[in-house]
Amino acid sequence: MAPTHVAVGLLLAAPVAAHKPELAPLAAAVAGSVFPDLDLLVGRHRKSLHFPVYSWLLALPAVAAAAALRTPWSVSLGLFLLAAALHPAVDLLGGSSEPAPWEYATDRGVYLHLGGRWLAPKRWVRYDGAPEDLALAVCCTVPALVVFDGPARAVALGSLAVGVGYAAARKRIPQLSGRFPGAVLWIAGLFLSRLRR
Repeated sequence: MAPTHVAVGLLLAAPVAAHKPELAPLAAAVAGSVFPDLDLLVGRHRKSLHFPVYSWLLALPAVAAAAALRTPWSVSLGLFLLAAALHPAVDLLGGSSEPAPWEYATDRGVYLHLGGRWLAPKRWVRYDGAPEDLALAVCCTVPALVVFDGPARAVALGSLAVGVGYAAARKRIPQLSGRFPGAVLWIAGLFLSRLRR
């Protein structure tokens, strides 16, 4: 679920923020953590923007450059690319992307462009919105709540609140994956407008 990806981005940004508390690296980490899911709107979900191997070819040099340069720009880019590279790995550890993933109807976890095939999901998290998915989001958010304050803490708490609501209602709502892009945009717009207040 998206709040789990946001929580992973927050987790990546927390140690950086302990030394450099600017919001740019935090925003970059959160943006990178959800970037691959833009293929919900354009393309095929978990294939078009999910690169379980190729994304690391950009992320690792960017993180090395960030460690060497330590500029806000290099750190932000490194965090964005690292969070984007971790996204398909997190998806792969979960269930498949289908309307009712708890039924295990497919073995399509994440598309491997290098081999031209779908990787089977590990199902350590049975499906997006499962109780263990929410628990993972909570565990990844706790360090951010310790390190961040102000708007960053509000983002962390807001994302967690969305995750709690989604987990509570998950089996009663259809998956929007590529089926209702207008609804996804509307929900994202509503969430972002509430963050600006």
